[in-house]
Amino acid sequence: MLLDLPTIGVAKSRLLGSYTEPGPGPGDWTPLEDKAEIVGAVLRSKRGCRPLFVSIGHRIELATAVALVGSTIARHRLPEPTRLADLLSRVHG
Repeated sequence: MLLDLPTIGVAKSRLLGSYTEPGPGPGDWTPLEDKAEIVGAVLRSKRGCRPLFVSIGHRIELATAVALVGSTIARHRLPEPTRLADLLSRVHG
């Protein structure tokens, strides 16, 4: 890695793997597995919302990534940095 900085992936839909549905409460999560390897987490950000998919990035552990994503969720389903980037891409894209 050029910069060797920690990275985290957050998605609204699953790209690969299998999981069991996390509990209904905000912060509930279950592992996302692919070929018997844990590749991420399925995180419930808000009650009554579809879960988010947190991928293990570079230089960060899964539990830390899940906690960090959870700490950036405000009033919406997506973490604020992701939500704002999505909004900007629609305005300037």
